[in-house]
Amino acid sequence: MTSANLVLCPPKITCLLPISLWSRESYVPPVDRPSTPRGPGTPRLGTTASAYQPALMHNGRKGKEVSSRSMASKTQVGFIGLGNMGKPMAKNLLKHGYPVIATDVFPESCKELQELGAQIVDNPAEVADQADRIVTMLPSSPNVIEVYTGPNGILKKVKKGSLLIDSSTIDPAVSKEMAVAAEKMGAVFMDAPVSGGVGAASSGKLTFMVGGVEEEFTAAQELLTCMGANVVYCGAVGTGQAAKICNNMLLAIGMIGTSETMNLGIRLGLDPKLLAKILNMSSGRCWSSDTYNPVPGVMEGVPSGNHYQGGFGTQLMAKDLGLAQTTATNTKTPVPLGSLAHQIYRMMCARGYAGKDFS
Repeated sequence: MTSANLVLCPPKITCLLPISLWSRESYVPPVDRPSTPRGPGTPRLGTTASAYQPALMHNGRKGKEVSSRSMASKTQVGFIGLGNMGKPMAKNLLKHGYPVIATDVFPESCKELQELGAQIVDNPAEVADQADRIVTMLPSSPNVIEVYTGPNGILKKVKKGSLLIDSSTIDPAVSKEMAVAAEKMGAVFMDAPVSGGVGAASSGKLTFMVGGVEEEFTAAQELLTCMGANVVYCGAVGTGQAAKICNNMLLAIGMIGTSETMNLGIRLGLDPKLLAKILNMSSGRCWSSDTYNPVPGVMEGVPSGNHYQGGFGTQLMAKDLGLAQTTATNTKTPVPLGSLAHQIYRMMCARGYAGKDFS
């Protein structure tokens, strides 16, 4: 990831602040969360009782971080939002033996999944009519509101006892509204935003930050471990979003710092690969330097090596930083570096890099 404005690389080495479109979803629903608590021993529709067993030991510790795939009950799973992130996530569900019924606002996004055996329908309501476990991966709060509460939204046809997992990155307040709305329909909503990017989505190594009723966590875990390496319970609805917003604010700040550092070194005559090597064996090492370096030619398999195509879009990073700013204002939390990062990414978008990776 690279910083714009403030992080221009020397001639022929143009670093852009990365932003990628994890999913191209254009839905918009508002919802509320009902509270019809069910005990851990009461299986949900389409879920075996084994799905409610206590979380397994992980790395020698008892915790709620990873569940066993052997617990999976292979009933149909709905998936809404087949963009850069959603499509590989849905493909991993198929790989683990789950029948998938899916939809996306862009029909062409569904073709590959259909060829792999997924059933494709026209809208979210049709998905809810046929599946009692649904995952959504959408670009923004308005899209989530539309998909859940719109005229053809999930809540129009949702079955009682359904588990609704939203992996979009949105305002925590919207997640809470969706949970209330779902509860009124007898369903359970959980927020489970992700970290790791397109690469981790493809390899099934995402990190899920989950918020919702604790008794429902194991059931959500059953599905999420098919798409991620880490599934962490954060607390009540909205806390998953809170964790994700904090992570992305740090990610943006780190990418800007890495970009500025690399540019300075290059202009001082250092070979970028050598500089990256030194940083990654020194105290300046970070994810942006050792895994997602923003300078073209330093690493293979990252957006900077592909004209900043793919990855996590600049526009999405600007959106996430906007969420961080809103929550910081609401909680009276000073975040000067986060505020500056937000402005830098907004400038990147204004300069025509909205569709490029945030690096």
